Amino acid sequence: MNKFDFEEWRMLAESDPEAFELRRQQALEALITAAPSNRQQRLRGLQWRVDMERRKTKDPVLGCQKVFNMMWKSVYGDHGLLQALNGLPTAQGGKAAVSVRPAAKVLAFHDDVLENN
Repeated sequence: MNKFDFEEWRMLAESDPEAFELRRQQALEALITAAPSNRQQRLRGLQWRVDMERRKTKDPVLGCQKVFNMMWKSVYGDHGLLQALNGLPTAQGGKAAVSVRPAAKVLAFHDDVLENN
């Protein structure tokens, strides 16, 4: 995938909204087509939901907020990502605790060690 150039896309949206929309749809289709075939239908369904939210809302900022809220609901809502991760078994056979991180010992490097390398 090429590097995303925000300014180029912004200028296209301002100067030619129809060309912007066509290019947006082409970029999304290319991304979905590049995904594994068993994921493409799900991705198309998700994109359809996003597009419907955008179409229902005339104010682009409000539409963006609705899509943003959809994303967070899929993470924190019922049957969301966080619940799925917490439901995974750990190596010790218990339930996973996503918020718990293992402790690590932090090593101090002295200037003389860094200078010799």
